Amino acid sequence: MPAYHSTFLSEPETRVVGNFAVLPLRTKFRGPAYPTSEDYDIIDEVLDLFRANSFFRNFEIKGPADRALIYGILFISDCLSALSARVDRNEAARILNTLALDHFSIPGEPGFPLNSLYAAPRDRAEAELLRGYLSQFRQELALRLAARVYAEGDKPSKYWLAFTRRRFMNKSLS
Repeated sequence: MPAYHSTFLSEPETRVVGNFAVLPLRTKFRGPAYPTSEDYDIIDEVLDLFRANSFFRNFEIKGPADRALIYGILFISDCLSALSARVDRNEAARILNTLALDHFSIPGEPGFPLNSLYAAPRDRAEAELLRGYLSQFRQELALRLAARVYAEGDKPSKYWLAFTRRRFMNKSLS
């Protein structure tokens, strides 16, 4: 059975930095992403496909939107490994926000673990655009992840925490 790919692959006029899709986001965080009026964006897709795709060790990349999906899935894996069953909702929101705002490498930098899959930005302006987009992407993803993991109250969902040890493609962003 093949892995699930992004539905945004056929999105017309997608901005691409390196070979990473800069897709519109439904967010209140400031950044370079265009706002969207759609109910479903790349963040929702990452959250919906995370559990299904985390079982796959191989993933055929069909376009720039798949690279955004891969980055989001790997970021969720890092977020879930930072949580535990004893962490309440407020503490989890603080932990995930800190993780989202921590310094991170972008494609083309020496510390980025997926340089073989991602092309580096062409110049400094593109690198800053990508860093700003990924920062905005991470903040919104951490916020929505906390809302899903703690949807039932102050205790985290065991169905989400069961994926703390799973490694998508045997990779990690950290």
